[in-house]
Amino acid sequence: MESVRFSFPAPEIDESVDELRKEVRAFLKEEVRSGGFVPVTDCWCAGVDPDFSRKLGQKGWIGVTWPRQYGGRDLSALHRYAITEELLVAGAPVHAHWIADRQSGPLILAKGTEDMKRNILPQIAAGKCFVALGLSEPESGSDLASVRTRAARVEGGWEITGTKLWSSGARHCQYMTVLARTGERDPDKRHAGLTQFLVPLDSPGVTVRGIRDMSGVEHFNETHFESAFVPEDAVLGAVGEGWKQVTSELALERSGPERFLSTFIVLEKAMQHSAAGMNGHQAAVFGSILARIRALRAMSLGVAALLDQGHSPEIEAALVKDLGTRLEQDIIERLREFWPIQMKQGYGDEFQSLMSDSLLRQPSFTLRGGTNEVLRGIIARGVGLN
Repeated sequence: MESVRFSFPAPEIDESVDELRKEVRAFLKEEVRSGGFVPVTDCWCAGVDPDFSRKLGQKGWIGVTWPRQYGGRDLSALHRYAITEELLVAGAPVHAHWIADRQSGPLILAKGTEDMKRNILPQIAAGKCFVALGLSEPESGSDLASVRTRAARVEGGWEITGTKLWSSGARHCQYMTVLARTGERDPDKRHAGLTQFLVPLDSPGVTVRGIRDMSGVEHFNETHFESAFVPEDAVLGAVGEGWKQVTSELALERSGPERFLSTFIVLEKAMQHSAAGMNGHQAAVFGSILARIRALRAMSLGVAALLDQGHSPEIEAALVKDLGTRLEQDIIERLREFWPIQMKQGYGDEFQSLMSDSLLRQPSFTLRGGTNEVLRGIIARGVGLN
């Protein structure tokens, strides 16, 4: 069998990216010092602060790759990557705008109507408009081809009926991108007949209910649509092209540094407290973790470079997500090996709080964005094994 080579090109990072990184880092340091936010673990899912998102919008740090006429700054994917990394390692509360910036905005830019682009994108870039994903469903999980939410044509538009599950942050959002079945189900063509819609969540017939996880956070939501009407121009892209659009989105969702930096702030605090009296075992643990982070960062940057070149690296993105989310879990497991010792050495309430919250959130890392088992199936198909 011919071997398959994946492409993770090393990007050329110019001075403007480094300057932007320094600017973001200085801003975040001052925000923490002045009490603007309290760092949290898994900040891109657990940290919801619309006011902080608006601060980032005022700085011009949301939607930076979009054209200026739609609220962006015409910067590269690497500029966005630098902003994203700094926010994650600082534990900043970025969840409110995260999905809109990462994938819903680019989807609207690529497939939305001109009205959507002119009216919604600038609001997202300003940190004032948030979007949730309406993909997974009850009894469907990561198998998006089995969605049962239906959109039926009616006079002037469509009526959507069904339920979406695990809709991150939907209670804080103004819109949801909904994947619905608009054609008849064909067992031989499971991905056909799916269409995406941009649905205002204050529409009649839409109900959003929070789902509290074991960390106490209502990050996930159940969103129910009961004959919810949307006009014809709510269609995102072409009718029947939903599956193709979703798979392109997933490269954005699965490849970013959030897939391996969710627990970085805990690691950083542990290393800071261990620096003075680190033993050989601790040094080996930290060294192995940092080596894996370095490798994943190179892979993730490579995907960002491919996206900047106009490619859709779905397989490479799946690899980053699979390896990265397992690392996020491993970081907490490895730190637990000497956590009791750290507590005795006076690591303090901040580290203990971050560590405890990470333990509660840890199981979800390999589930959200597609389970790792499903991702490995995608990778297997990509290399011709399935």
